[in-house]
Amino acid sequence: MPELTDLAEFCRHIETYLCQKNDGHLIRVVGPSFDLVAGWAKQGVPLKVALRGIDRTLDRYSRKGPRRRPVRIDFCEADVLDVFDEWRRATGVTVAATQASDDETREPSSARRGPSLPEHLERVVRRLTDARAMGRLPASADPVIDRLSLELDEAKRAPRGLRGEARAALLTRLDAADAELLRIARATLTAEELDAIDRESMNEIGAFRTQMTPEAFDRARRTAVDTAVRARLHLPMLSLV
Repeated sequence: MPELTDLAEFCRHIETYLCQKNDGHLIRVVGPSFDLVAGWAKQGVPLKVALRGIDRTLDRYSRKGPRRRPVRIDFCEADVLDVFDEWRRATGVTVAATQASDDETREPSSARRGPSLPEHLERVVRRLTDARAMGRLPASADPVIDRLSLELDEAKRAPRGLRGEARAALLTRLDAADAELLRIARATLTAEELDAIDRESMNEIGAFRTQMTPEAFDRARRTAVDTAVRARLHLPMLSLV
């Protein structure tokens, strides 16, 4: 498929998704907006990663109350690039210099900071609450979510934030809880669903295969599958990557 068709298809998917998320309001991805979204594709941002970034922007706007006007794609750029950075750190994927943004004045994706611990905890607590409300998790996940929610609420209230050993201990517990919730989440999916997720994940990271060693690519593939499982059940990544 020619590159222009690839870019056009990527932008059409983004445009359709944004319209759906804006309650059917037509939001055209044309002109500078097309150039912006095409830039994401050229950087190697997977479509599903871009959609998660859009979700993050719209979730934040929704928490502020009813939206007076539709959200344009331009307002989603920071969240899309943040989610892309998180995905890259989690999978170990790197972007070749030739795939970097053509706009030299734009801050390079690799230089963007990740979320702070308080921001991360806020997001995790909210997403865990939402995941439980959707009812897709089995009852065996309830004790894990209850324990985590209580601990994260306490951590958020720490007057000067968690530092040193207390911070390291919390990050270790987040890693362990993340693995536990993933095991529970996987058990809710059929073998056919897991096979489909594996195929989708291969498509998502396949473009980066030549940039990685076989071992690194296998790790990235497993991480991409874990990310897709979380997305299927609306679970956050508990680990701070």
